[in-house]
Amino acid sequence: MPTKLMMIFVGLDFIFAGCGGLVLGFTLTSEQRMRETPTIDNVIQNLLLGQCPLTAGVVNAIFIFVTFLLSLPGLFLPTNRGWLRAQGWLVVFCAIFTLGLGLAVWVETLQTRTGLSHIWARETPLVQSLLQQKFDCCGYFNSTSPPFQQDNTCINSLVAAQKGGCIGPFSSASNKYLDLIFTAAFGIVGVDTLLVLCVAMVLKYRQEQERYRHIDEKNGLGGL
Repeated sequence: MPTKLMMIFVGLDFIFAGCGGLVLGFTLTSEQRMRETPTIDNVIQNLLLGQCPLTAGVVNAIFIFVTFLLSLPGLFLPTNRGWLRAQGWLVVFCAIFTLGLGLAVWVETLQTRTGLSHIWARETPLVQSLLQQKFDCCGYFNSTSPPFQQDNTCINSLVAAQKGGCIGPFSSASNKYLDLIFTAAFGIVGVDTLLVLCVAMVLKYRQEQERYRHIDEKNGLGGL
């Protein structure tokens, strides 16, 4: 009958695999979204997702799935410790990888305004106009720096001058969106940490069971 420790270990192992599915689903869905025609509803997400390490996210998910598959022999071989050790090191690697991705996104939030100004400058007039309509603003810093795009929100120079630049609301919305991404990444690292601790406990438990088995064999109780 499985012990509580093994049940927790199996549960965390499957949650770990689920995190890999979450990362893969997010990256593939994000890449698909980025190919869609920009609209007021998706323009922010498309711009920010283009700054995220999506390809590295796919690689990270693959490593997570490989680690999960390599953990299965350790589950079905109750006395084996070699597969568990390999799993433990691989989970540590996955945790470091995911942490690196989360930190990369977090660093983006520390220099949001500078980064967004570069994004704004290289985008098409259509995208700039969509951002103006979304945030009811004109231009990035103000209506003249850089010049606003004339649209339904910024009808003319007089109206544009009365509206603020997009830097404030654009930065705020970007930080909120990126905060969700790197917080999710750090949450996955937390799951990885718990799994590593659980692997260590299972290894310790199996080591003790092996020691007791050797003691029984020396006492002639190996057949009991």
